[in-house]
Amino acid sequence: MTESNDESKKSLHWAEQLALQIIQAKPEPYVISGGLTTSGPTHLGTICELLFPQAIVNAIKYSGYQAKYYFVVDIFDAFDSIPSVFGDFSDILTEHLGKPLSDVPDPQKCHQSFGDHFFADAKEAAEKFGIAPTFVRATDLYRSGAFDSYAHLFLKNEEKVRKIVAQSSLRQDLPAWWSPIMPICQNCGKIATTRVLRHDFFEYEYVCDRDVEYVKGCGFAGKNKISDHQYKLTWRLHWPAWQDYFKTSAEGGGVDHFTRGGSRDTLELIFKEIFNKEPPIGYRWGFILFEGKKYSKSKGTGISVNELLSLLPPEVIKYVLLKPDIQENIDIRPTSDYLLDAILDFEKATGLLNKDAENLSRADRKKMLAAKLALEGCKIKSWKTSFLDLILYRGLQWNWERIAKETNDPAVVEFFRPYVEEWEKKKFIPEDYSFSYQPKKAEGPAKAYFLKLDAKMNALDIHNLAFNVAKEIGLPPADLFKECYLVLLGKPKGPKLGKLIEAIGIERIKQDVL
Repeated sequence: MTESNDESKKSLHWAEQLALQIIQAKPEPYVISGGLTTSGPTHLGTICELLFPQAIVNAIKYSGYQAKYYFVVDIFDAFDSIPSVFGDFSDILTEHLGKPLSDVPDPQKCHQSFGDHFFADAKEAAEKFGIAPTFVRATDLYRSGAFDSYAHLFLKNEEKVRKIVAQSSLRQDLPAWWSPIMPICQNCGKIATTRVLRHDFFEYEYVCDRDVEYVKGCGFAGKNKISDHQYKLTWRLHWPAWQDYFKTSAEGGGVDHFTRGGSRDTLELIFKEIFNKEPPIGYRWGFILFEGKKYSKSKGTGISVNELLSLLPPEVIKYVLLKPDIQENIDIRPTSDYLLDAILDFEKATGLLNKDAENLSRADRKKMLAAKLALEGCKIKSWKTSFLDLILYRGLQWNWERIAKETNDPAVVEFFRPYVEEWEKKKFIPEDYSFSYQPKKAEGPAKAYFLKLDAKMNALDIHNLAFNVAKEIGLPPADLFKECYLVLLGKPKGPKLGKLIEAIGIERIKQDVL
């Protein structure tokens, strides 16, 4: 790549860069895949698992190509801990520790299994965010025999596979009980406590006698065929197997998978030395933090997606997650200032969508693309009424019908209404916008300013007039703004002066303060 092309690539959003890499390095049809274990409630980390692949699919579409998107829901993983949200059901759930999530009952009895309960949670969240993969249950893949050929291959090359896993995970050797497959005990149903005793690539004998700290095996010994589909590949083989099965072009993962000794290192060696293929393109994303701490499904660390969705539209949340470089950590802070900054930044970014990308700065071009990606699959594509304007009108005691009429933007007003009301309920309204109109007679510099107001002025004209008057009378603009706010609101700060005066009405203000 030439230097100029390299510079041009740096101006692209990370999703565009990955899309370009995929188009240049992989054959069509392009396939983007992802996956997660549904072991707890959906949070922003879960959303990123779903969102980042979707962003790449969309970026490929922007380049004139199409891509398929498969998302593996691993409800076949072992149930290893009880999430905090189900703490009240410990008595019911403890006896199922070690079983596949798909075989653990839903304690709320609203879904087929524990794994399906949180799969439904993740799927509902994906729909709210306009994310539309083809969801595939891991259990369905195994029961259909999709992974049988991989199980045969790994068992046939067990010693080589064992060395690859040990080497790539930075271990001298693996435990004696290690096997490419994890049988399900026919007696107790656990998958975490079994070990293979012997096999002939197609049949295997096992015993359920391992102690994995959170649960112990029952001691049962049994025998099964691979074709019985009562097994799961161990994670470091399960991951490359599904990517080969779907003919994945690219799949990403969190920092833990992509650090030295992580499962991505295993995946690359399995592709090259066992599958005799080049691995899919990999990409890493940073941690999603909650006030500096890593999100945790099981421990309940972090704000829930539904709670955050009550404060911010999904478009804005997507923008917050898509704007930074993908490898950056993103620290979510559910404070009024943080959330308001996110909304205002998104509004500015959407304002760039109709501009020529070639004339934008590198930073603005990336923000523009992040906004475009954030709007994919969502309800509102643009709005002319700012979120802050709605808060201002509510501060003036306008009802929603009046706001819709005055702004001539009823769809956007209705879209934002529940968020504004939630901010009011949670007392998230910024201090500058917590006010009441209580005018008093103006004197001195403030009077000079109000006298020059003209009914034909718009918000920008009104704002600029304050600077002009301050300059004429030799007063710092900040002092004049303070005097005006004291006259109108009885406090030294408030909403943007131009918008405030425009909303109240110039003629009314002149009548009230002069």
